[in-house]
Amino acid sequence: MGRGKIEIKRIENSSNRQVTYSKRRNGIMKKAKEITVLCDAKVSLIIFASSGKMHEYCSPSTKLIDILDQYQKTSGKKLWDAKHENLSNEIDRIKKENDSMQIELRHLKGEDITSLPYKELMALEDALENGLTCVRTKQMDVLDMAKKNTKFLEEDNKQLNFIVNQQQLTYENVREHMDHHGYHRAARADFNSQMPFAFRVQPMQPNLQERM
Repeated sequence: MGRGKIEIKRIENSSNRQVTYSKRRNGIMKKAKEITVLCDAKVSLIIFASSGKMHEYCSPSTKLIDILDQYQKTSGKKLWDAKHENLSNEIDRIKKENDSMQIELRHLKGEDITSLPYKELMALEDALENGLTCVRTKQMDVLDMAKKNTKFLEEDNKQLNFIVNQQQLTYENVREHMDHHGYHRAARADFNSQMPFAFRVQPMQPNLQERM
């Protein structure tokens, strides 16, 4: 006896629903891979579970964005609005500019220049010479600035040394002056300490008063 027909409706039991989802997801992923290999088809598959988890598959020979662009052109349906289209065009332009700048940078470094024509080689040489001139000019500016800064520092150092020397001379003069006056005060104090507090003058002739 064959299997009975399964009614397609939402499975109420959450455990059974999760098991069925895993089996059916794996099955459809397998079918997508098989049709890609067997029929050389471009397949893109995106599945979102009820929990929000995403599962995807895209044929190795293509990208999801390419398939979406092809779908938009073939079906005539607008997947992107004008704002997103302008943004996509701007991204493409920036990518092209970046690729061009990377190529130019390699040429400036002397890489991948064997296939360049004579005119482009001459333009490359001019660009390198101009760049070298700018670098040398900047080097001279930096050296001149360094010399000026060194000169300013030397002048500041001389001025500081002069100020320090003047302060040192002033200090020595003040100290010498204080030492000199201190010596005289000490000598005067020593002399005064040796003198009597009072003395009496004696007449040279003791009997002079008696005669008068």
